[in-house]
Amino acid sequence: MAFDPAEEIERFHAAINALDFPAIEAYFAEDSTYVSNGVGSLAGRAEIMAAFRKYFDDYPDQTAENSLVERLTAQSGRAVWSLRATHSQTGKPLIREGEETITFNAEGRITRVDVTDYQDF
Repeated sequence: MAFDPAEEIERFHAAINALDFPAIEAYFAEDSTYVSNGVGSLAGRAEIMAAFRKYFDDYPDQTAENSLVERLTAQSGRAVWSLRATHSQTGKPLIREGEETITFNAEGRITRVDVTDYQDF
């Protein structure tokens, strides 16, 4: 079966929604890059996973859904999403909407994620 980046993004987001950290980590190539206006630019799987763990310590109740997931190229896709969460310490709600472009390598591992939030958070 041919690699479908849109289907892989759906599976990756399902792992995030399930807070399945071993599965999330397995998605990232060792030298991957994650760029977001929320976290800045992260380099390497270890740095990305540390940021994921910190984020979900702060927002353990996040619920997210995709309104669109599409294939851009044979190795990349785009997702448009929205999420809601509550900060675990302050109780402050977080509502985000945005999109991300995810690029995969030949082994199906994520090499780059570019996140764009539609508004500041």
